[in-house]
Amino acid sequence: MRLESVFGLKGRTALVTGSSRGIGAAIAEGLAGAGAHVILHGAKPGATAAVQQRIVASGATADELAGDLSEAGAGRALVERAEAIAPVDILVINASAQINATLSALTPNDLAFQLAVNLGSTIDMLQSALPKMAARKWGRVVSIGSVNQLRPKSVVTAYAATKAAQHNLIQSQAPDYARDNVLLNTLAPGLVDTDRNAHRRIEDPEGWEEYVRTLNWMGRAGRPEEMVGAAVFLASQACSFMTGETIFLTGGY
Repeated sequence: MRLESVFGLKGRTALVTGSSRGIGAAIAEGLAGAGAHVILHGAKPGATAAVQQRIVASGATADELAGDLSEAGAGRALVERAEAIAPVDILVINASAQINATLSALTPNDLAFQLAVNLGSTIDMLQSALPKMAARKWGRVVSIGSVNQLRPKSVVTAYAATKAAQHNLIQSQAPDYARDNVLLNTLAPGLVDTDRNAHRRIEDPEGWEEYVRTLNWMGRAGRPEEMVGAAVFLASQACSFMTGETIFLTGGY
């Protein structure tokens, strides 16, 4: 069996939300490298331009769409706009909102924003994408979760709760769509070195080094590109007998 026939994505279209930077950008470029046509997404027009340029320069193809997923109905609208470009075979739900706040410090606005982006838009996208995938008898949903869905930290109370709920959505839909060859799984990273935590590295480099040294068995933060292999697996035919599950990439945390 040729690995290309198992992991290759030629002829598939992938919509990757939040793909202007970090994990989302790395996964988008990885899917493009595996042969998929990628539809990039950023909150603002032009946010994914640099990623699109890199994909096109590599010989692959990419379109870009913009939309604020905190707005009501934005997730559904994004899928519909992507479908107008090409049938969406692979949906990578990566865009998320994370506000560091303990329960006592959590404001109503902070909670509403994280609920809208992490849960509301996820529901919107699944409602729109899943029936279409089922009608075509092939689909993959890769939800980017977090180690916090299993081992929540109080400093990200709402974020952790929404990530647990997001995976609950994936698990709730997986049985209903499995016989249509539409498979839904979660990829849950641990600490990954992205611009989301850049301020911690800059403001307290020694504290950051000590934190990551003791955080997991590998003694370091992950890199966005280390999420790509698992994402390609979950998006491909290699994942043909797996649904409703989670892959944790945490360095042993």
